[in-house]
Amino acid sequence: MGSQAKNNLQTCSFASSDRQKERDEKEEEGVLKKRECGRWSSDGECTAGTVVVSHLKMGEMEEVDVDHITTDIPSQKCPLVCESATHACIDRENSPLTGPVFKNPVCKVYRFQTVDSKWMLVREQMEECTLSFSIPKQLLSLYIQEDMSRVQELRELGELSPHWDNLRKEVMTRYGGIISSHQETLAELDKITGRSFKPSCCKAQKSLEFIPVNLHTQRMRVTCPRKIDAFYDIITVGAPAAHFQGFKCGGLQRLLSRYEVEKKSFSTTYQCIYYSPEHTAKAQEVLSSMSLLQPLITSLVDQLLLAAQEHSSPRLREALKNLSEKTEQFVHTLNDELVKSALLALHAAQPGYVSKNQQQTQMQAGQHQGQVHQGSDQIVSPAQGLPGHSPATSVTESTAVCNNVEGSQTTTKGEGGPLPQKHQDSILHHKEYDEEEWDRVWAEVAKSLNCVIAMVDKLQEEDNNKQEPVPEHQLADVITSHNPGDWKEQLCPLVSRLKECVMEVVERAKRALTFVLLQEAACSIPQGFLLQQRRDVVFSQALAALACGFVMKLYAGMQDKGFLRQLHLVGLVAQFESLLSTYSEEIGMLEDMEVGISDLQGVTFKITEAKTDDLSDLQPLVCGRRDHFTVEVPLPRLAFQTLPEEIKEGKPLRVFPVLFNVGINEQQTIAERFGDISLQERINQKNFEMLEAYYKSLSEKVTQECLPCFQTQTDLKELLEALGQNVVTKKRKNVEILWIAGAICRRLNGIRFTSCKSAKDRTSMSVTLEQCALLRDEHQLSKDFFVRALDCMRREGCRIENVQKNIKCRKYAFNMLQLIAFPKCYRPPEGTYGKVDS
Repeated sequence: MGSQAKNNLQTCSFASSDRQKERDEKEEEGVLKKRECGRWSSDGECTAGTVVVSHLKMGEMEEVDVDHITTDIPSQKCPLVCESATHACIDRENSPLTGPVFKNPVCKVYRFQTVDSKWMLVREQMEECTLSFSIPKQLLSLYIQEDMSRVQELRELGELSPHWDNLRKEVMTRYGGIISSHQETLAELDKITGRSFKPSCCKAQKSLEFIPVNLHTQRMRVTCPRKIDAFYDIITVGAPAAHFQGFKCGGLQRLLSRYEVEKKSFSTTYQCIYYSPEHTAKAQEVLSSMSLLQPLITSLVDQLLLAAQEHSSPRLREALKNLSEKTEQFVHTLNDELVKSALLALHAAQPGYVSKNQQQTQMQAGQHQGQVHQGSDQIVSPAQGLPGHSPATSVTESTAVCNNVEGSQTTTKGEGGPLPQKHQDSILHHKEYDEEEWDRVWAEVAKSLNCVIAMVDKLQEEDNNKQEPVPEHQLADVITSHNPGDWKEQLCPLVSRLKECVMEVVERAKRALTFVLLQEAACSIPQGFLLQQRRDVVFSQALAALACGFVMKLYAGMQDKGFLRQLHLVGLVAQFESLLSTYSEEIGMLEDMEVGISDLQGVTFKITEAKTDDLSDLQPLVCGRRDHFTVEVPLPRLAFQTLPEEIKEGKPLRVFPVLFNVGINEQQTIAERFGDISLQERINQKNFEMLEAYYKSLSEKVTQECLPCFQTQTDLKELLEALGQNVVTKKRKNVEILWIAGAICRRLNGIRFTSCKSAKDRTSMSVTLEQCALLRDEHQLSKDFFVRALDCMRREGCRIENVQKNIKCRKYAFNMLQLIAFPKCYRPPEGTYGKVDS
């Protein structure tokens, strides 16, 4: 057996004389031999994967309509051969781009006839991905770190009134519970060694709930006479969903919608201000931006002083330019009404806070009990009018009133009479709170920057004047009137002031926005914390799959300049195909999956240069926080040097996830006839619009030459129009939506994913159908061979091996009654399905 690095996924070849001649009678198609390939052992054997090869008699078959793909005729044999396998197995030791991520390959080789009576060689290869475990483990560590930081920020809020202090303690207790749960899960995962995929039978196991179900990569490589080899990749994974937590009350999409409605009543119960999801997300975004920009500004100040010390005018100007950009970004980030409202609310939550307005109201209420006062002196709670504040929340339940109640945390209407309310979108100004103070502090940052800019201009102007020839009679005056001194000495006081102003702004804004998150967390008890845990689980599974697909796509496209240009100019589309039904538990899975895939929009990728070429240094790393994670993909030095400068400089690379779902099983039949499929319709319509927007952006920035070429000449615009028409067409089990969406994804250089509940049965039918359709459309697979190729892949290909890996049985989990409801092209051949535990 020879080996050479010809592609990124492993294959193997060996002489046909090596085939075992005894047929295994237990296998209908005569599987002859299982052979190990991959990493060489000391005795010369190859020990990192399984290749199953069958030598089968080619049977005759009458002409069959390509669309009539149901079951094969029992007497026919499958065209699975290994007569001409010329592809060598990649030596993992010499291919560092493969070793750290993909492992345990299973390979099948076929020979099919083309329309011109020639033969193509087709190789399927399926592998596990180490990111199944490494990404969730890294995410768990980041979740723990983020929640612990949040607890510390709550402690640093300082002294609060009894009401808010009690809420803070309760919220910190809840965070402690989540942290403890995540730590236990991480400890359990750390005990697992040697595994790189989670079988479908373990999908509801508590300790593995963050791990994606049955994540595998699959590549089909096609070799045709006098043509360049082509390959087609797809990632298969169980639908990202919280199987352990169950779906009795639905999935994330439904639970979150219900929760947002209920949270307004929670805010009344807990006497806190209701903030919308947009406002809490904004608070987290501002906090994150500040944490990034403050150290960056400090670093740029140091660079400015270094350039001043060296009297380097070009470097001084460049450092000033960068400092100005980041400082202006910092100022712009904090120029937000939410920050002002948060400062006001925090001020009102301090112990003993009683406003003059409130005191006047109490006096007036004693004199004119029951009257409603209006006009400019109307009493307004600091809570009222804040962004996202619920109009239903009364002043008596607001921050200002409850702060001074020691025995109880509410003031009834009878105590001092009813307080008037005033609802408006803008922030109401409390006379006891000097809002202008924040404006002064915030504006001081910009003023300090302007002073630095003015000083640099002055220093450079003086430097330029020194270089100009000076008449002798003026030289003495210049020397006595001007002592340029050291640039650094003159800049130091100004940049120190800038740093102090930035620090003061950060401290104030951080405490205020942390108080916003405290209020959001307080009225989230307990449902909000449970939903966050569920969302963490689903996102972990989705991110592991996305990272796997991105790495596979990157490895395959390292030599493709058009792909790399598209990658850094626009980003990649990641198209998730789902076969879940919109009935019973699976509708909950789909609701989980929708939110999980949508959350991937906040993920970016960054390509880095690995410290060494050691496999351990080539493992992708995750950093960041909820709503904004970055996956760093290290490459060996030589590979990294071939990348475009924009990528090498660390430009964030975006991914645009889209989800299309069409249920195909018997439960979908029930949903279409007696239930509700609006969720599926809404998902498909929304994601079609996102895909269309991506194509528009791509067309504006990248030429068609950057995209892959296909034999079928259908224009991308025509495919998008066809997809749009199918999305709005009322048609049962309209799988054309999935076919067209998949074709568009491949045309756009995208990453293809296919999912069902366990990525084992329906997913296998979809993957094999897509592979045969590609052979027909792109490689002229003979019409007479289409049905045989399809049945062969389903009977003896990588997908049946996937079933075997998951449930230790070579049977798809279908029964005859179920298959009657399936579209014909998604039905497996006879003898390959039956009642099994999946």
